[in-house]
Amino acid sequence: MFSAKKNNQAPFDQLKKVNAGKGKAAARIIVVIVVLLVLVMESYYSIQEEEQAVVCTFGSPKAVTTPGLHFKIPFIQTVDKVNTTIQGFSIGYHAEGEEDDAMMITSDYNFIFVDFYAEYRVTDPVKALYASHDPEEILKNIAQNCIRTTIGSYSVDSVLTTGKNEIQSNIKQMILDKLEDYDIGIQLVNITIQDATPPTTEVENAFKEVETAKQGKETALNNANKYRNEQIPNAEAEADKILQDAEATKQERINEANGQAARFNSMYQEYAKYPEVTKKRMFYEAMEHILPEVKVVIQSKDGSMSTVLPLDSFVSDEDSSDDASDGQSGQAQAKEATEED
Repeated sequence: MFSAKKNNQAPFDQLKKVNAGKGKAAARIIVVIVVLLVLVMESYYSIQEEEQAVVCTFGSPKAVTTPGLHFKIPFIQTVDKVNTTIQGFSIGYHAEGEEDDAMMITSDYNFIFVDFYAEYRVTDPVKALYASHDPEEILKNIAQNCIRTTIGSYSVDSVLTTGKNEIQSNIKQMILDKLEDYDIGIQLVNITIQDATPPTTEVENAFKEVETAKQGKETALNNANKYRNEQIPNAEAEADKILQDAEATKQERINEANGQAARFNSMYQEYAKYPEVTKKRMFYEAMEHILPEVKVVIQSKDGSMSTVLPLDSFVSDEDSSDDASDGQSGQAQAKEATEED
């Protein structure tokens, strides 16, 4: 009976051994598949446009800058990715608990709160990973040192109002020089003053009033310049008109003088021809001018009569017309006087 039971158990034991062998084979297959998947997953990596990678082989780093899919040796080469876009951080933002970073002292021994924002980017990923433990923290410390040094050389008025651009430029140049000495693989892009305020409300209000006054001054200057620019063309036009009138008057006087000179020359020519006759004629003309109503009549020995005054001018037609009109009026008046007599 025992023998029969033993014979019946043998097939079951054999079946268990077969199933156990299949289970071990399946486990081995699963392990192999998992290992293969891990090897495949560890054998490539991808780089985005804004990234660079550092591949380290037995402790020797090498930068990979080309975006896309790349391959590496699994478990031998390690890959670290670095963001190369512009990044930034605040310096001195005086929130609660951070006032010590924001408060600074100026050259005229005034306290002031100044907030900066620094922008940087990674230029050498290998140095950014291996030249220092935390390059951003180093940059922040350098920036704080340069900011306090620069702010300490300016007055509070310059920091709050007119000197911000110059201060930013000096701080940036100082940080760039120090980063070049440290050579940690990052570069400062820009640093700007976000805000600058006095430590008390009264002082802040006073500086705001100063700034308002300066803006009012600028507005007044702009308005004055505008008014000047409007008035200058009018004044120049008026000056040109005066000059043109003066030039016309000048030319008129010159023409008049030339006419009088020509008249005198003409009279002189007549005088040179017949001095005595001309003297008498000039005398009569002068008398006619002085006494326009006088009428001179000369009676000859034979009884004939001739009128001496008024005379026709011998200088020019214009003068003749004037003298004739005067002579005619004088002659008319003399005739009336004679008729009355």
